[in-house]
Amino acid sequence: MLDSAKVVRVRRSLLAWYERHRRDLPWRRSSDPYAIWISEIMLQQTRVAVVTERFQAFLARFPTLTALADAAEEDVLALWSGLGYYRRARMLHKAAQFVAGHYQGRLPGNSGELRLLPGIGAYTAAAIASIAFGEPVAVVDGNVERVLCRVAGWEASGRSGGSALKGKIGALASELVDPERPGDYNQALMELGATVCLPRNPHCLVCPLCPDCKTRGEHKRPSRARMLSREVGYALVVRASPHADNPHSMSVKEVLLEQRPSAVTVMPGMWELPSLRDPAVPKEDVRLTVRHAIMQVNYYVRIRTVPEENVEALTVAGGERRWVSLDDAPAMALTGLARKVLTRAHLLPVALPDAIAPQPDADVV
Repeated sequence: MLDSAKVVRVRRSLLAWYERHRRDLPWRRSSDPYAIWISEIMLQQTRVAVVTERFQAFLARFPTLTALADAAEEDVLALWSGLGYYRRARMLHKAAQFVAGHYQGRLPGNSGELRLLPGIGAYTAAAIASIAFGEPVAVVDGNVERVLCRVAGWEASGRSGGSALKGKIGALASELVDPERPGDYNQALMELGATVCLPRNPHCLVCPLCPDCKTRGEHKRPSRARMLSREVGYALVVRASPHADNPHSMSVKEVLLEQRPSAVTVMPGMWELPSLRDPAVPKEDVRLTVRHAIMQVNYYVRIRTVPEENVEALTVAGGERRWVSLDDAPAMALTGLARKVLTRAHLLPVALPDAIAPQPDADVV
């Protein structure tokens, strides 16, 4: 427990700093609970720079909760492509349908009811409730944990800090949250962790909480899990087909895509390039190479151009395959890797930034 004077000082210092230094992010310009909800789901384990672009595109396509609820899941996944963790998009869609059917299209106004919705855990519910509805509930993510551990002088003792430490952090966060401006306070604390109180080389000299911080620098914390490496190979199969309006014109380019089975746990229903039987592609046959990180795995990917007549011999049979016009491919629910490869092969528009960064403290349910 902190003395009341220190609590007031921390709140005032943090909010004053936030008013001067907060980043101008598009979701901070809106008080719409729907827009705030979308931003919080997108920000789970995804970099802010990526979300900034995709958030605006998503709201342009689905401007209201009802529009999202009425959309086909495949359309939602297509717009989510490149953000990763596609279960978030599926749960977002299911939650929108539930709210449309049971809450007249309006999100519940408190964290308790929000947690009942698909894909919303404790962190996301608290963020939405405090920012959109002014509920004085604390938000605790990895950034907040780091800031509060340093302020209090606590050391993390395990990969996730341990349940006892988690409890202390939650209690301290609840004690400090500003009851009059809980949304701004929570965003200020997260902003401080993201821009000043960094995991390495924190900027203590410009930190508004430095006078009340017991650590003033890096604190002892568990080492992150080592990234794994894996080599994979995919076939790029492109053909020219007659134009529908002119059978004598071969102007339409098509790419062969394969849909991941609905029974798989990772990215079910998404479209990808066919997998090569042998990822060790001969040097002279490599079309391009890319690196693609998903959670704790670095994939080193070789892409081989495969003629249509050799597809069966060189690729592994998987899900349903379909020839897709390159004009239609951007609107499909492509995996992030497939979209990256097609873009770098100059078959799709400009590439989206890599979205996925390993952040084990994020709230994914």
